[in-house]
Amino acid sequence: MPRSRPEPMQIVKQRRDTALATLVGGVPFVGFLGIRFDRRGDELTALLPFAETLIGNPALPALHGGVTAAFLEVAAIIELSWSILWEDIENGRPLDASMTPPALPRTIDFTVDYLRSGLPRDAYARARVVRSGRRYASVHVEAWQDNRDRLFAQATGHFMMPARDT
Repeated sequence: MPRSRPEPMQIVKQRRDTALATLVGGVPFVGFLGIRFDRRGDELTALLPFAETLIGNPALPALHGGVTAAFLEVAAIIELSWSILWEDIENGRPLDASMTPPALPRTIDFTVDYLRSGLPRDAYARARVVRSGRRYASVHVEAWQDNRDRLFAQATGHFMMPARDT
């Protein structure tokens, strides 16, 4: 039996990028805050570009706590959804820009630890799915600015998983 040739890498990359763009495009708040995602394989890093409108305390100046919490929650939801989509993407499920975004997990609770003031500069976050089942998931998120080892916030969230087609 002849072996099938592996897909060209540009096709695989295009399928992954299309899926991520569709996923992120399905969350209008991502665009409102200006959040972007950098994908390296299956790993996502969220980027919150600095804007003056994100400042909560102009005397320091410091990022608004609500912006920080929203950034962390968005990073957690997108990472969780991405981890669900990854298997479909890698199995060659056809995805195109016209597909509807998948149903997103719903937040049950979300706890943020503010470790230091967010400075007036770009912020980054990376989420890690701690547990993911059919009905429930737990995600941990860490955010930093200039130094990955100096977090300015971290969070843990619990989510109700959307029903999946079997």
